[in-house]
Amino acid sequence: MKPDGTIGFRMNPSHALERLLHTLPNAATATFLALFPIVNPFGGIPMFFALTENFSRAERNRTALKVSFWVFAILLVFMLFGRFVLSLFGISLPVLKIAGGLIVANTAWGMVTASSRLTVAESADANTKEDISLTPMAMPLLSGPGSIGVVMGLAANVDSLSSYIGIVIGIFALAITVYLFLRMGGPFVGRLGPNAVGAITRIFGFLILAIAVQLVADGVVDFMASTEARQISCRSDLRLAPSKENAQSLQEASCRHGTTQTMVKASNCPQGA
Repeated sequence: MKPDGTIGFRMNPSHALERLLHTLPNAATATFLALFPIVNPFGGIPMFFALTENFSRAERNRTALKVSFWVFAILLVFMLFGRFVLSLFGISLPVLKIAGGLIVANTAWGMVTASSRLTVAESADANTKEDISLTPMAMPLLSGPGSIGVVMGLAANVDSLSSYIGIVIGIFALAITVYLFLRMGGPFVGRLGPNAVGAITRIFGFLILAIAVQLVADGVVDFMASTEARQISCRSDLRLAPSKENAQSLQEASCRHGTTQTMVKASNCPQGA
């Protein structure tokens, strides 16, 4: 806290993010770069080809297109209605950052430790499903809770139409990337082998874990700042409240004094007046 009672930080992450998302190109680029390592279309290629091993080439390409569509639709819906959900449940942006950071950290830890994003029941169901585009590929494998939390956090930091359009363009570019990876990534992944794919996935996981820690740290800083600002506001109101009462007391005393003076003047007047 500064000597004059105001709150100051060397760096305000929220203001920096708002400036970053201020223009359409910056918002599109920031959205794509923030979502790409979390969605991790590269890591989804082995699962996609394992689930579509009995598909023809045309069916596999059509399924890849449907997966990319569902990824775009899911992230777009949460981008558009994320702020409404926050206001409906009374969730502040710092709290969303902390929760989103924890979810992203859980996703990153699963990538680092090479654990599956799907539960045993989901994996068993996926092996018997004919259409795996929505579940499990789009949700929860690609556009899971981590990417949804990031999209909601980005949308909560913008207030202009151009920024919203930029976020939509970034999501659309990510969906196209998902389609290209799923359609053409099979031979590439086959040449790399499972060990190389696992190493790349762990590198992505490490980077995402760093992003998650930064999200939690920014959320804690913003939460403490907002809490301290509310405390200062409450203390100011408490200091002003006695002043208002004193002003009212002085006004009442002045009125009584004026009434007394009037009565004295009346008593000093001659009886025959």
